[in-house]
Amino acid sequence: MTNLFQSAGLEVTAPHPLADKLRPKTLNEIVGQDHILGEGRPLARMIASRKMSSIILWGPPGVGKTTIARLLADQADLEFHQISAIFSGVSDLRKVFKQAEGRRMTGRGTLLFVDEIHRFNRAQQDSFLPHVESGLITLFGATTENPSFELNAALLSRTQVLTLNRLDEDALEQLILRAETEERRPMPLTDEGRSALKIMADGDGRFLLNLVEDLLSQPLAGELGPKELTEIVQRRAPIYDKAQEGHFNLVSALHKAVRGSDADAALYWLARMLVAGEDPLYLTRRLVRMAVEDIGLADPQALQQCLAAKEAYDFLGSPEGELALAQATLYLVTAPKSNAAYTAFKTATRSARATGSLMPPPYAMNAPTNLMKELGYSDGYQYDHDAPDAYAGLDYFPPDMPREEFYAPVPRGFEKEIRKRLEFWNARRKPRGN
Repeated sequence: MTNLFQSAGLEVTAPHPLADKLRPKTLNEIVGQDHILGEGRPLARMIASRKMSSIILWGPPGVGKTTIARLLADQADLEFHQISAIFSGVSDLRKVFKQAEGRRMTGRGTLLFVDEIHRFNRAQQDSFLPHVESGLITLFGATTENPSFELNAALLSRTQVLTLNRLDEDALEQLILRAETEERRPMPLTDEGRSALKIMADGDGRFLLNLVEDLLSQPLAGELGPKELTEIVQRRAPIYDKAQEGHFNLVSALHKAVRGSDADAALYWLARMLVAGEDPLYLTRRLVRMAVEDIGLADPQALQQCLAAKEAYDFLGSPEGELALAQATLYLVTAPKSNAAYTAFKTATRSARATGSLMPPPYAMNAPTNLMKELGYSDGYQYDHDAPDAYAGLDYFPPDMPREEFYAPVPRGFEKEIRKRLEFWNARRKPRGN
């Protein structure tokens, strides 16, 4: 819908940000999203069939979610109505649905674009369901958060989730070229400065164009390299929410790099999290978890290294103490790996839940009172230190439960020696009934 300002033709001559002036007019002008817009891809098929489904667009900022929704509404001849979950409540949604009912009576459908849809609570998300099912609205929700965590299962079951990619170097270069064409002059950057500008954008096309506009508005004497560019343009902090999916993705990458013995990658992810402001104590806890889950007794010193790193960080503080975390990370990466203890405990836990309240064998129970002695507690117990090799060979599983093998040491690191010890004890364990 046009307003009086647009009808008078004044909107064309009003100043616009560069990002707005370069907003794509057709779907073919959108960069970096060929996996959903290319021929035969999901959105292309919808356009060809002229059957628009409700969709959740999931992706980082500045990759074209709003533009795609707006252009698809035009393609499907639907009224485009945009709201933000940050500024809208239940009363706003009622107005939107009432307006959509009025349009449908005139034969026109509504594409409702909800920005930051994950900000709506569950009740608000549920309010979309009957109107999506009835076809009153075609819902396009945009979110930067993982829909699996942030959106109701009921809403997800009625929509198709499409993932938008952060813009790669080629896509960002296309945007710079369009900006240079629009402004009729080249960017005042060396080749290295141009590459640095794209790195600063961090996959966000809108942010890139804002940087370009800022640079072109300044009187510069010559071309800028990376160093000069950094002095002029303040680089934004990496996208990283310590309470959301980005946080868990980086933690996962660090953990898997350690497990996979990739020292350089592990240091990179550790540094990424520290640069983004992650709590070093949280990272230390994660390193301790890696030591006991992925290394265990293959190198018992791994756990001690992590605990020592915590002590060193507490003593030194940041940034000096971060080197202790890096050292512990490198120790974990290069240590022999074993999840035998981790797996053994998980299996033993499952068995404990399955077997209920089975009693220990009598000789494994203590008998501090006469009554307990009369009931047979402690009968048959043999003090291991009095036996040859300090090993009496008793079976300590419940009498009504067959023996199970939970712990299987790997033939690596110190667990190779532990395996020999277990074989020694197992070979000398007495059969049941003796």
